[in-house]
Amino acid sequence: MGYSIGQVAKKTGLSVHTLRYYEKEGLLPFVRKNGSGLRVFSDSDLGWLELIECLKETGLPLKGIKQYIDWYLEGDSTLQQRLDMFKQQKIRVEEQMAKLQKHMNKINYKIEIYTKAVAEGTLHLEKETA
Repeated sequence: MGYSIGQVAKKTGLSVHTLRYYEKEGLLPFVRKNGSGLRVFSDSDLGWLELIECLKETGLPLKGIKQYIDWYLEGDSTLQQRLDMFKQQKIRVEEQMAKLQKHMNKINYKIEIYTKAVAEGTLHLEKETA
């Protein structure tokens, strides 16, 4: 099935501007154009967009995403580079998750303190820490 850029924007939540920017940066080399020169996105292209957003949201710069796409286009000779890239990205995500868990623990602690304070009608300042 083929999708217009507007349909893809609605499906993905990405702006038309962002989609055009991604294409300009070489992140969407698979998107075809019809006889009128309009972009026609496939389901496969939507999968690529999902991967691009995943990698971007986990901290991989667009330059790194472009490198991955270039390696993909080069074929099997770059399998090891692609594997190494994903292993490195996994480490980054695990580090992010550990930081977020630490923050969540602090927030849960504060919720516990303030839940007790609300129930008792007072906050015992000697118990409260930053």
